[in-house]
Amino acid sequence: MCVQTVGLIQSIIEREGIATVSISLLREVTQVNKPPRALFVPFPMGFPLGAPNNPELQHQVIAAALALLERDDVPVLEEFKER
Repeated sequence: MCVQTVGLIQSIIEREGIATVSISLLREVTQVNKPPRALFVPFPMGFPLGAPNNPELQHQVIAAALALLERDDVPVLEEFKER
């Protein structure tokens, strides 16, 4: 799904009181679109959770994205930092 479409849908869902978060591979588009909460990941297109067969890294990405749900200082675009 298009990054812009996801950001617009997020905003609509947020207005209904449901917190949302997205994982972004395109920082420039996400900065313009300003979804409520987004995690920028430095991975190639098609791999938003990182390399296949790397469950430790994939869990880190998911945990970092879910942690953004606690933020209410929106919009926020946080950069993923691998541990």
